[in-house]
Amino acid sequence: MTLIKKVSGAFIILAYMVLTPSLSNAQGAPDSFADLSEELLPAVVNVYTTQNIRVDRNRRGGGAFPPGSPFEEFFRRFGEPNQDGEESDRNSRPRVQQRRSLGSGFIIDAEGIIITNNHVIDEADEISIRLQDGTELEAEVIGKDDKVDLAVLKVEADEPLPFVRFGDDTQSRVGDWVLAIGNPLGLGGTVTAGIISARNRNINSGPYDDYIQTDAAINRGNSGGPMFNMDGEVIGVNTAIYSQTGGNIGIGFAVPSTQAQIVIAQLREYGRTKRGRIGVRITEVSDEIAESLGLENSNGALVNSVEEDSPSERAGVEFGDIIIEFNGTEIKEMRDLTSTVANTEIGSTVPMIVLREGERKTLRITIDELDEGNGDEEESSEGDDEGSSDTESIIDLTLAELDDDAREELEIDEDIQGVLITSVDYDSGREGLRRLRRGDVIVEVTQRDVSSIEDVKERIEAQKSAGRSVVLLSVYRRGEYAHVPISLDEDEEEE
Repeated sequence: MTLIKKVSGAFIILAYMVLTPSLSNAQGAPDSFADLSEELLPAVVNVYTTQNIRVDRNRRGGGAFPPGSPFEEFFRRFGEPNQDGEESDRNSRPRVQQRRSLGSGFIIDAEGIIITNNHVIDEADEISIRLQDGTELEAEVIGKDDKVDLAVLKVEADEPLPFVRFGDDTQSRVGDWVLAIGNPLGLGGTVTAGIISARNRNINSGPYDDYIQTDAAINRGNSGGPMFNMDGEVIGVNTAIYSQTGGNIGIGFAVPSTQAQIVIAQLREYGRTKRGRIGVRITEVSDEIAESLGLENSNGALVNSVEEDSPSERAGVEFGDIIIEFNGTEIKEMRDLTSTVANTEIGSTVPMIVLREGERKTLRITIDELDEGNGDEEESSEGDDEGSSDTESIIDLTLAELDDDAREELEIDEDIQGVLITSVDYDSGREGLRRLRRGDVIVEVTQRDVSSIEDVKERIEAQKSAGRSVVLLSVYRRGEYAHVPISLDEDEEEE
């Protein structure tokens, strides 16, 4: 069954697919893909699944009525008489429908280890694969991961099976040729060719998006199939297409082999994925935040909070640090850190470089295992009334000193130092204000601690004197911290 995600008016379609191989060297198109296709086809399989779904029958010959329909209520109450004049309940009993879907996969081990997409086999009651010679085998799930959309299957065969090997996708470049083999629309054994169109694509399908984009023809049924380079190595697992109609328009996406191999190795060993964690909540370094801090660019991941007794706390990470490098990998945006940490060996100790008040600091951090059962969403809560009456208006915020009455009413611990926001003038139109609310506590301004209204004013004036158009406020709200850039008006008069 095809899964569809709407993106910018089009759809990301998790079509079961296989992609085309890419050339590691910038070379012209081969005269033919025939020899390579003949070599690779036997290791690519068709994947068929069946899911049994219990469906409650509505009366009247089993016809379905919309929820709340008056007909549904009528037949629920009065039923249908049988030939003896008695009410029959045969149509009220649940029935089982079978939902069938198809996809692709490829063999990576002669003993019958097969790779496909998680969405191809997820919730399936029966899984079978068909080899190129028509042999059908039942498959069992060894492990699956919905975050990177991969699954490992196992089949038992009388003889060793043909298989393919992974290659290093990082050696392939945009413009290189690739081959895709798969089972589009159930046709089986279909070969298509194209090039790598782009790398490091984020299609918002999950937290670890890092797709290879290709223009090789991919359609429903290709998902889970391999993308080959011209050496016959798997450099990607075809996972999604971008389309308004559901058909191929030359925009397909594959999980890179370097990422896939880490997940597959863990699924084979543990039956699940083990991902690293360092215990921070992070946000993007926006252009406004970079401007407010006088940074040359918006690279990095800004630390919103550090979990207690976490690897980050033990390593000395602080609220407001900007992580710019992790274990030798440059962090250009937030998702780079998420993926890099997740793929780092649990228990290993690695270097991490942060920017703290404009200075680079190198920390050593030991990786813990991520508990993926815990949610990671920020809580949103309304601020309550404040206790202080001595207020002052600055950049369309009314501020008050954080006194004992306010602490008691808002349940703010003694160790939280800062300035209380008592009201926000949302009608002013000032950029960034809508992320603040009454009851927030400003704890830092441009990464400097503040404990009084005067401190806030001085930091804002310093920003203006430096010619900056944005000031970065760090705020505390009921156990959580956030960084909020607020625009400044150079000609603004103090009230």
